[in-house]
Amino acid sequence: MLSACANTNLGNALQRSLGADPKLKDNPPKNLSGPSPNKPQSTPQKQKSVPLPEDFPTEIPRYQEATLEQVEPLKDAAGPGKLTIWSSPDPINLIQNFYQKTFESQGWEVLDQPEDQDGGTFIVRRNDLDVTLSIPARATTGKSTAASSSKPPAVATNSSVTTFDIQYVRDGKDTKAEKPQPSQKPQPSQKPTQAQKPTQAQKPTQPEKPTQPQKPTQAQKPTQPEKPQPPSEVASKPAKVRSGQPEKFTDLDKVPRDLRKYVADLAKLGVLTPDTTNPKTNTDSQGIQFAPNQTINRRQYARWLMDANNRIYANRPGLQIRLASNTTQPAFQDVPRTDPDFPYIQGLADAGLIPSPLSGDSTAVLFRPDAPLTRENLMLWKVPLDTRKALPKASIEAVKETWGFKDTAEIDPKALRAVLADFRNGDLANIRRVFGYTILFQPKKPVTRAEAGAALWYFGSQGEGQSAQEALFLKPQTSQPSGAPKATPSN
Repeated sequence: MLSACANTNLGNALQRSLGADPKLKDNPPKNLSGPSPNKPQSTPQKQKSVPLPEDFPTEIPRYQEATLEQVEPLKDAAGPGKLTIWSSPDPINLIQNFYQKTFESQGWEVLDQPEDQDGGTFIVRRNDLDVTLSIPARATTGKSTAASSSKPPAVATNSSVTTFDIQYVRDGKDTKAEKPQPSQKPQPSQKPTQAQKPTQAQKPTQPEKPTQPQKPTQAQKPTQPEKPQPPSEVASKPAKVRSGQPEKFTDLDKVPRDLRKYVADLAKLGVLTPDTTNPKTNTDSQGIQFAPNQTINRRQYARWLMDANNRIYANRPGLQIRLASNTTQPAFQDVPRTDPDFPYIQGLADAGLIPSPLSGDSTAVLFRPDAPLTRENLMLWKVPLDTRKALPKASIEAVKETWGFKDTAEIDPKALRAVLADFRNGDLANIRRVFGYTILFQPKKPVTRAEAGAALWYFGSQGEGQSAQEALFLKPQTSQPSGAPKATPSN
């Protein structure tokens, strides 16, 4: 039947009724259920880690769990520098706590910092280096910051990733005359303020009368670059000195057993401070961590050394070390008056207890406050406070004969005298109390925080001295009898 209808009017009509609509050839229907075939669908690609800029300052602390994502040049900057954008799987408060504690412990001049734990901007300075670190709060991820910044906002697109940026500029200055401003911090001024509301100055009847728009609002107050401080004001500003309140550490059980008593006594005396160099310690859930097995740096030990001496001899002012005045000329190029530990480090230099140009060592122009404290540093600084007199002459042979160290030749010649003098202190020698019996001194080995605390437990020589335990008894002088029990070191 079909073959009979071929090439007939009936066959052609039947073919047209069953065929496709010819209009669809030129106007294909839209695909409402999936992506268009002409539009390739983008697939997210994992961004590779960006190499660190060659000029990235080594002074800037780096968060261990952060990855560098992007590097951008700075426009119209006062000096060479860059903007670096970082990401980390850790939460905002952990990153913020790390930088807050590290900036303080490493002697940065903090010009501005967040008021809470929900992110914000740090503006810090050290010598000629200006650093602005911005950690945006997750609550602002949906807000635009284009009006307040010339660079893309550092906002994490993934709720499990925290993105923050570090901007650094070297301007060749070493004062606080100009306060660096955050380049991307969302300004509260985007929110309508009283200055944006129509006031009487906008009315045609009183065009000349200055009113509220000329008054600085709260959003404008944090930025005051028009009012620079002269260098003399910077020098006269008191350096920050810690209060020395006793800390209740939650990890003293991790202190080596032989050193635990010494560390506990110093903690009660208010000498020891929490560890601020490790981002994983001192979180709210862990309490205050002492981190006894972490390395102590030179600035921390200098602070402890002066505090321990002055608190143990609280009833003998003649044996105390004086804090340096903020008008004193700095002995070290890397410890300016603005350093929070300047009174301690400069005070030790003024007293001649640490090598410096003041003591005749013309090569000791740098203190290197953030370098690890070594065993020979510990002895060189501590023993003069034990003997209270000039250290004896020493030689490699004399130290070998007394201590029997196989590595005596590796000890710095200046520290040899302290090591030899310490031997004369018998069982109260620092080396015996801290390191026990050993025939290897390992002079360049970094000292732990627990070892540093044990060394500072006792000051004195040949039985004439005082311990932290005795200082605890003597602290309330008005109610305590004069004959306090004599403390003996525990082995």
